[in-house]
Amino acid sequence: MQPSQTPRLELIGITKRFPGVLANDQVTFSVLAGEIHALLGENGAGKSTLVKMIYGVMQPDAGEIRWDGKRVVVTNPKAARKMGVGMVFQHFSLFEAMTVLENIALGMDASIPARDLEAKIVAVMRQYGLKLEPHRIVSTLSVGERQRIEIVRALLLNPSLLIMDEPTSVLTPQEVDQLFIVLRQLAAEGCSILYISHKLHEIKALCDTATILRGGKLVDTCDPRVETSRSMAEKMIGGSLKDIQRGASKGFGADKLVVQNLSVAKDGHFGIPLRNISFRVRAGEIFGIAGVAGNGQNALLLAMSGEVPCDDASVTVDGVKVGRMTAKQRRLAGVASVPEERNGHAAVPEFSLSDNAILTARDRLGMVTGGMINKRASVTYAGEVITAFAVKSTGPAALADSLSGGNLQKFIMGREIMQKPAVLVVSQPTWGVDAGAAGAIRQSLVDLAATGSAIVVISQDLDELLSLCDTLAVINEGRLSKPMPVADAKIEEIGLLMGGVHGEGAIHAA
Repeated sequence: MQPSQTPRLELIGITKRFPGVLANDQVTFSVLAGEIHALLGENGAGKSTLVKMIYGVMQPDAGEIRWDGKRVVVTNPKAARKMGVGMVFQHFSLFEAMTVLENIALGMDASIPARDLEAKIVAVMRQYGLKLEPHRIVSTLSVGERQRIEIVRALLLNPSLLIMDEPTSVLTPQEVDQLFIVLRQLAAEGCSILYISHKLHEIKALCDTATILRGGKLVDTCDPRVETSRSMAEKMIGGSLKDIQRGASKGFGADKLVVQNLSVAKDGHFGIPLRNISFRVRAGEIFGIAGVAGNGQNALLLAMSGEVPCDDASVTVDGVKVGRMTAKQRRLAGVASVPEERNGHAAVPEFSLSDNAILTARDRLGMVTGGMINKRASVTYAGEVITAFAVKSTGPAALADSLSGGNLQKFIMGREIMQKPAVLVVSQPTWGVDAGAAGAIRQSLVDLAATGSAIVVISQDLDELLSLCDTLAVINEGRLSKPMPVADAKIEEIGLLMGGVHGEGAIHAA
């Protein structure tokens, strides 16, 4: 449809300050009715702060917001929803002990009978291909499945403006295609979409306009369809984008990590059991595992990290059987890990960065002596990680939840990589991270492998796996496909393996 000339949303001179940080500095741009508008920028560029003000989570210090040409003050999220704004946050606001249906009900401003709401949820999920069981407990869901709850909850409100923050982080290519069909249909019907993503090829394929922020300031508004992914990334970082640099190929060393016939019972009624998983990773090798969210990736990482015990011989590190070792014992044996959920699992939000460093580095880096914490050592190490990985923060004393999602991810990845483990297992290493930071993280993984470490990367980002890994396998319903050299891998085939039979029958007729 032809959009009206009056913008659906207009921001004029929006400024927001925090102690020591100017998050948004005189930001001005507009979004038309029926327009899919990208908001781009590095982690810490001010994107999340900006959309939180649009959604009423916080108020600007200066400037104004206009809605359909009229100045408005968005006092809170309920007022934003009443105005017609829907929001899908990067970090989910869900109660883990409650069901999908109960969580969605809590997000509705009007009281709807449970049976009627469930019927609406099932209809939306069927329409948009978002497969979930409404009565499943949220604590049993993967990150990708939790994201689907937020999307469904927003779509149930029939928004005039839909804000989406990294909506495809854990989707397969086929699922991304389906989501784009939905978003284009919504836009054709007049819904405006403000789309935040670090996947620049998606921005090119989907969006009509892109607004680029850097350091809290607007630096460009462009047509992404005539830009390249590289040109947009370089506008975001204000410099040249670096390609991954690999040293001269020296081949791989001996097996460092061997997983043999690993089986783990499902966790709870809705968990995915692991079935006879076998693979091996050699010194210097990066082994990728692709898969749709909810196919056993979490269980696999927990079994390799030691958070879930398994048969003694099913996991071997440098020839030592570690299956029955605890997470602490495996760390001492040379294993480090990064789970997909950074808030609450990889890091404690209420802890400082230095205290979060102690959580995993205390034994390997000698931060505890005679039962006493060496605070100076933890502060020093946290500072080294902040510097090496360009983490935007106020320093080692900064609380984890004061960082943007991408900066927290950089800190967590750096915390593990800089311990130089013999085996590193990471899930979603660049989830929610901008192009420049993602490149730096991937380079650090390549550099670590070059020293002889064995690395396992679990990711839904096929572009990441294909550019980073030496060998690739696909996990589906708790089973692992035959590993293949990345040089022989085809995206279409991998995407189909990722889809498999996952989700069939997940939605039942009311």
